[in-house]
Amino acid sequence: MGRRKVEIKRIENKSSRQVTFSKRRGGLVEKARQLSVLCDAAVAVLVVSSSDKLYSFSSGESLTGILARYREQQVEEDVKDLDLRLESGNYLSTKELLETLESRLKEPNLGNVSIDSVNQMEWQLEGALSAARAKKTQLLMESLKALKEKENSLREESQLLASQFACLYVRIYICMDGRMHRHAIGQ
Repeated sequence: MGRRKVEIKRIENKSSRQVTFSKRRGGLVEKARQLSVLCDAAVAVLVVSSSDKLYSFSSGESLTGILARYREQQVEEDVKDLDLRLESGNYLSTKELLETLESRLKEPNLGNVSIDSVNQMEWQLEGALSAARAKKTQLLMESLKALKEKENSLREESQLLASQFACLYVRIYICMDGRMHRHAIGQ
């Protein structure tokens, strides 16, 4: 005999609701633990009860570590989305400026195009070009900063490995030196 299907709606009886909350929270945490073990995944679960009590579970690394990774990734995605929207807006306005300029310069009677109009279009194109150059410079500076941080991290890691190697070398030397003394004494 199978279980009956439970209709998903708010449980009106407060004690029944609390019992169900506790059981389902435990089941959720167990599923999260299983996912972590089976798939070698970092899992974080946050549950806030109706009485504003906070329950949390994290596997492997700390909850704050997982949340920090989430925030970093979310910020990166938000920045990419914003950059894409800004870039598409800049390209569209630059494209429109070029089309307007081209249409005005192709007019059969160039006498209708005033110097002020051409100067204004030139100013707008220079502004769009300046914005594109500024964006390129910003991206290059961010890339340079990231590379410098990676370089510093690798340098620190290299220094750590060098010191560990030096300690290991000293231990081996002391161990070998001790064997030589014992061997000389035993003769």
